[in-house]
Amino acid sequence: MKQEFDAESLKNLVVDFHDFPHTGVIFRDISPLLSEPGAFIAAAQAMASSFHQSSISKVAGIESRGFLFGPSIADILGVGFCPIRKAGKLPGNTISETYGLEYGSDTLEIQAGAITGGDRILLVDDVLATGGTLTAATRLVRTAGAVVAGVAVLIELDFLGGRGHLGALDIAAVIHY
Repeated sequence: MKQEFDAESLKNLVVDFHDFPHTGVIFRDISPLLSEPGAFIAAAQAMASSFHQSSISKVAGIESRGFLFGPSIADILGVGFCPIRKAGKLPGNTISETYGLEYGSDTLEIQAGAITGGDRILLVDDVLATGGTLTAATRLVRTAGAVVAGVAVLIELDFLGGRGHLGALDIAAVIHY
């Protein structure tokens, strides 16, 4: 018999690792969710559910765990997928966006032409924490001439306030901490 998964049962599959990767951090490990038959597709369907009527034209998944969910969500919504990668990982001409981190900076890139004016993009990542990466991805999509129509994440760490940095974007999170 196939198991049904709701947000609470998906949350129960996430394992906490305290003090990883640094002291004071609780790492939310989704590996058990990925290994449970039916849980992954249930999570992808839950992440996509708010956007069936949003006229999404493409899903853009942020490296690396946005790559896990993004293609499945794109398939569920019947649209294409575009990877957003760290600098130097994509061939050909790219569009880039550099953003600040706690200790330095990082750069996200998309291939030139992968997202174009008129596209309505659903950004996908595994976790919304402080909002830094998703804010940079939003700027990147807008630089390419497209509109960010929404954000879908598996987990939102509400106490870090990342949602507040993303303005009026439509944000869907399945699991909240």
